[in-house]
Amino acid sequence: MTTWHAGLYVVATPIGNLGDLSPRAAETLKRAAVVAAEDTRTSGALVRGTGSQARMVSLTEHNVDERIPQLLPVAREGVLALISDAGTPAIADPGARLVAAAHREGVPIFAVPGPSALAAALSVSGFDGPDAHFLGFLPKQKGERTRFLHASAAAASILVFFESPNRLAATLSELAALHGDPEVVVCRELTKLHEEVVRGRASALTERFQSARGECAVVVRVAPGEARAAATREMEDLIGAMKRAGARRSPAAAEVARITGCRREDAYAAWERA
Repeated sequence: MTTWHAGLYVVATPIGNLGDLSPRAAETLKRAAVVAAEDTRTSGALVRGTGSQARMVSLTEHNVDERIPQLLPVAREGVLALISDAGTPAIADPGARLVAAAHREGVPIFAVPGPSALAAALSVSGFDGPDAHFLGFLPKQKGERTRFLHASAAAASILVFFESPNRLAATLSELAALHGDPEVVVCRELTKLHEEVVRGRASALTERFQSARGECAVVVRVAPGEARAAATREMEDLIGAMKRAGARRSPAAAEVARITGCRREDAYAAWERA
């Protein structure tokens, strides 16, 4: 039997299949005075389906700082539930700032665990390693995304990120070039009707997912040696192209470092080999 206390309840909700809502999560939503959600229209149907009469409040990237002073008093007096549009809140989600504020203000925080696209993708990938690194949503700009992936691959052997279906093929192609065509698992529409989990080399999956639809989580197993070699080749190819085009050494090295994420000193030294 659950003992209910006033506080902030971080409640995981289904990522697709509504049957994944746990009994404790449903009971928490029923007992909540207020439910904070990124999209109250999307989440409202789920909340009402539990029989909850809670007031729905939107909590977005644009209003979270304004909402926090309004929501914390609710958590001091009763049950404030934080949910995301799907999955576990506060992971690549503005709700993290509400949780951080609750910690600062001494408001009790309770976890109501359950569905998570991150955990689900890792569990079906078959990749075994102690150092998985969650990247959230990748940057939209190619140069920024490239630098981000370079830095992340140096820190962990398994990378997990969420990607738009419209950018999935391009990202897989970049992974093939940047990291020596690593093994990748694409998890599309997890727990939904058209769920698909596909494992293969990034180059092969690039063709398969040229016209992907639905939510996508991607798991990458990075081979550090292959990744470093591929990154070095890309850096040397770019610095060579700039040298042949008549660029000057110093600005060329700076630009290649910006594009690839390599050290400027390495690009500078590669000029002599080009």
